[in-house]
Amino acid sequence: MTEMLKLPVLPLTDSVVLPGMVVPVRLDEPETQAAVDAAGSGADADDAKTQRRVLVVPRLDGKYAAIGTVAVLEQIGRLPNGEKAAVLRGERRARIGSGVTGPGAALWVEAEPVEDAPVTGRTQELATEYKVLVVSILQQRGAWQVIDSVQQTTDPGALSDLAGWASYLTTEQKAQLLAETDVTRRLELLVEWTTAHVAEQEVSEKIAGDVREGMEKQQREFLLRQQLAAIRKELGEGDGDEADDDYRTKVENADLPEHVRKAALAEVGKLERSSDQSPEGGWIRTWLDTVLDIPWNETTVDTDDLIEARRILDADHAGLDDVKERLIEFLAVRSRRGRKGLDTIGGRGSGAVLALVGPPGVGKTSLGESVAHALGRKFVRVALGGVRDEAEIRGHRRTYVGALPGRIVRAIREAGAMNPVVLLDEIDKVGSDFRGDPTAALLEVLDPAQNHTFRDHYLEVDLDLSNVLFLATANDGSAIPGPLADRMEVVGLDGYTEAEKIAIARDHLLPRQIEKAGLESSDVEFSEVALGMIAAEYTREAGVRQLERGLAKVLRKVAVQIDASSSASASSDEKAAERPVHVDADALVTYLGRPKFTPESAERTSVPGVATGLAVTGAGGDVLFIEATKMDGEPGLMITGQLGEVMTESVSIALSYLRSRGLAGDLASKKLHVHVPAGAVPKDGPSAGVTMTTALASLASGRPVRSSVGMTGEVTLQGKVLPIGGVKQKLLAAHRAGLTDVIIPKRNEPDLDDLPESVRTELRVHPVADVADVLEIALEPAQEHASAA
Repeated sequence: MTEMLKLPVLPLTDSVVLPGMVVPVRLDEPETQAAVDAAGSGADADDAKTQRRVLVVPRLDGKYAAIGTVAVLEQIGRLPNGEKAAVLRGERRARIGSGVTGPGAALWVEAEPVEDAPVTGRTQELATEYKVLVVSILQQRGAWQVIDSVQQTTDPGALSDLAGWASYLTTEQKAQLLAETDVTRRLELLVEWTTAHVAEQEVSEKIAGDVREGMEKQQREFLLRQQLAAIRKELGEGDGDEADDDYRTKVENADLPEHVRKAALAEVGKLERSSDQSPEGGWIRTWLDTVLDIPWNETTVDTDDLIEARRILDADHAGLDDVKERLIEFLAVRSRRGRKGLDTIGGRGSGAVLALVGPPGVGKTSLGESVAHALGRKFVRVALGGVRDEAEIRGHRRTYVGALPGRIVRAIREAGAMNPVVLLDEIDKVGSDFRGDPTAALLEVLDPAQNHTFRDHYLEVDLDLSNVLFLATANDGSAIPGPLADRMEVVGLDGYTEAEKIAIARDHLLPRQIEKAGLESSDVEFSEVALGMIAAEYTREAGVRQLERGLAKVLRKVAVQIDASSSASASSDEKAAERPVHVDADALVTYLGRPKFTPESAERTSVPGVATGLAVTGAGGDVLFIEATKMDGEPGLMITGQLGEVMTESVSIALSYLRSRGLAGDLASKKLHVHVPAGAVPKDGPSAGVTMTTALASLASGRPVRSSVGMTGEVTLQGKVLPIGGVKQKLLAAHRAGLTDVIIPKRNEPDLDDLPESVRTELRVHPVADVADVLEIALEPAQEHASAA
């Protein structure tokens, strides 16, 4: 039976002592000091096996190990920093037994020495393999003396215990080695751990080699550039502080198309060769910064869910169903082309450029934002109103001071992607002068056969615009130059009906204005009648801009009312105003005053010589009165009201037609005066011929024109009614004005399909082909007029 040893316990929390190791131990803890004191006191001086010996036990996570190391106390002294320490030499393993009493404050236990198992052939093989691994590691570190010590160790147990010095083993792994009494198992663990360390070291060496090679290349290039800078400095061409090498690195690391990369590197070469005194260096740096800022290969992923796209359009805009249908068709075609690979970077896009044409305030710009939202693309607005310089579109040459790329390139750079939605706003207001024609520069931008190689004067490299979705807006489609309009598909936004305006006010405008006024939705409540009155009697427009301003005015007054009542109640304990504040038809008079607009038919009296026409202006459809009167004097014709050439000719044609048909009465012998009210506003356009004819026929016959009838169309000398444009806008204006009968040319009958059903049911539309039919419908019967007289 193995003899039990009585030893003081020296616990170690941050290290492990294996047999054969000689280690210093700091005496900075009471337990450590007590164990050393007990061992040095010679308590069992008669027992040579326990004299000046301690049992060194690892203590991990507060728990003592089951096996420790019997160690001899070789020396007690102080470290160079003055701390007390003891030098221990490990002798052999011992298993901890029960606790016993002993002198001093140390913990005494009985320890049973553990002998290593006999050596087998497998043990020798593992020892040899482990030696090879350890020697390979030590050779890399140049530890030749340690290599000799390892090679001279023949005992497998002693060899395995040398792992206590290995820096790549953790404290937990060393504790596992101490606890393992089987030499063969210890060597198996060491071979496994050392092999993993060698493999990890090889990977680290490879990575370090690659990094070192790259750093050497960078250092070489840096040295050469520093030498180049020093040479230039000696030549008086610079002070060596330029960051030219940064531009070369930026260009090389940037994700650029190959043709752009070649052009950029060529410019970097010029920059490196240029002198500091040359202004070309600044031009090149600015150009390189611009090129590097453009997202050459950055794109966003389009949304293919057309149902979601329609939901977004419906949520953002009320009405405009025909416009939404066209946009959904556009998205569907573009999606299918994308799935077939027809719309890719470097290729030609679908080529469709939509032009949203309509009066102000109908939502053209916001429709562009909704399209971008529905597609999942970036949105950029380019304002073209008043642009007169071609360089604003195509960019300036780099040789000019303050040269910049054009607005299209700047829009791409601002969007951060090569496929944004770019809204060309107010394209009908682009001007031209001696500096060039911007609309001509836009031809290449919008032409699908050319824009995949668009070349900006500043960049001077091809820029692919085929994946950009261009939308244009205009108030007057006729003001867009023909070649430019030929490259776009016009989508008309002709205005809203009163019901649509009420829906827009309720769902969109009112919540937005309530927030802007600092109110809550629970503070105010509008009735449907009040919204309808603001749209019909306080504002008169095709869009909803003035309607929104009217709502804002009401809400400001409501805010004042609520604050005033709150202050009064706080100062005099009066009851605060009830909320929500109800805004109905009666309250509108208080907030907005009396209605500003009444139906035109109510303003007119049954006077011969006055007819109601319909026209299209920059603000949408409008009602136009034409007045004619006769008087004694020299026969002749006087025309007033800022009429253009076309409407002046219409008066002459109308008079000639009536005379040729014998309907002029005594007009030939009278002095005639034809006037179009609102004389300060210029008026022109081929749509007032039938109105002129009806007014003169009414004057000649003495039969008034029905107050509920409006008309539009042009006439010929033969009395034929010619088709005109803007039918939908004119009919919407007639509906807003309270007219019930509208006369249009017969050939414009297909345009009625675009009219909202709600308007079509409230208007009686009379398509006519001859002026005689117009007079039959518009003039009151002679007998009724006679009886009324």
